[in-house]
Amino acid sequence: MKLDLTYDEYLHVIREEFSISPDNTGQCAVTDVLSVMQGKWKNHVLFTMCRYGTLRFGELKKYLPQITNTALTNTLRELEEDGLITRVQFNEIPPHVEYTLTEKGEDLMPIYYEIFKWGVKHL
Repeated sequence: MKLDLTYDEYLHVIREEFSISPDNTGQCAVTDVLSVMQGKWKNHVLFTMCRYGTLRFGELKKYLPQITNTALTNTLRELEEDGLITRVQFNEIPPHVEYTLTEKGEDLMPIYYEIFKWGVKHL
């Protein structure tokens, strides 16, 4: 499928060309993306990394004080498994770990920009 669809072409594709299977799942990129980004903290972590770049665990915790250590650990693991962030461990004194958006993760920045614009307009 081409990536430079116009809005009208996009509407046609999602309304006419995607079929829904009996288990109510379709072959739709939007559904797949929402599935990857599903979770209470994933978008908070991703957006924080979009804003501040490479961060250590403690820095993420500072920017997201409501998240528990366990929830942050699990979220980071899931994002790494999804290929949205990379984890680099430094075996120095003191040892530390840094998390960075991958190219795939950085491609989310325009999406967050569109969400920002929608929020300014409607909220």
